[in-house]
Amino acid sequence: MNRRSNLVRLAQQWVSAFLDPKRVLAVSALPRYFVDWYRYKSSSKPQSVRWVDTFPCLSDRSYHPPLDFHYFYQASWVMRKLAESPPPWHMDIGSSVNMIAVVSALIPTVCVDFRPLGAKLDGLISLAADLLALPFHTESVQSMSCLHVIEHVGLGRYGDKLDPHGSTKAAQEISRVLKPGGRLLLSIPVGVERVQFNAHRIFSPRTALSMFGGLELSHFSMVDDDGKFSFGVDPERSVECRYACGMFEFWKR
Repeated sequence: MNRRSNLVRLAQQWVSAFLDPKRVLAVSALPRYFVDWYRYKSSSKPQSVRWVDTFPCLSDRSYHPPLDFHYFYQASWVMRKLAESPPPWHMDIGSSVNMIAVVSALIPTVCVDFRPLGAKLDGLISLAADLLALPFHTESVQSMSCLHVIEHVGLGRYGDKLDPHGSTKAAQEISRVLKPGGRLLLSIPVGVERVQFNAHRIFSPRTALSMFGGLELSHFSMVDDDGKFSFGVDPERSVECRYACGMFEFWKR
């Protein structure tokens, strides 16, 4: 049974690389779309509802809004942690740009990404840089975040060079620039350790802690395989998960 479920999961991952299942299934909504368009057009006079202006959104009719539990909870977690003790300025490496836009409204933020950010905003400085060679002096940054990023380093997904040790090197570089007494807010996939080439790596919590051996863990939260968020728990709770999100608050001794 386990072999069969693994094959099904593998097939789903490969199909999703070429087809968006949500959009494929949305074709079934076409009859309702045409009926709704005709009914609206018939009742909207004198408002213009031209066929040339139609813009079908076929996959949005659902009971719940689309939600990525990892990104939803990690953004909330980071904002709460920063609000507890706001730094004079904050540096983020490669996290969700939507989250960084919000952080920069409260705290001056430097955003570092392998791919340059094509937007400008007060309170936000964008730098294009390689995570394996950060343009900062050793022990110069007081506050850092890096959410759902280092698991990708070295897998070539974003045009970076292939490197089996990419995540470990990224952890070492992040630790290098963090000041003594500085804080790192980190999230990575945790659970049964493996590489899902070329999407990401999944780490056991022990591996994650060993990669940041020079830092001290002060807090751990997680989102489990069912999307349940647990605040302030033992990292060992994630050991048997397949693809959980582990959120680590580290301080440099």
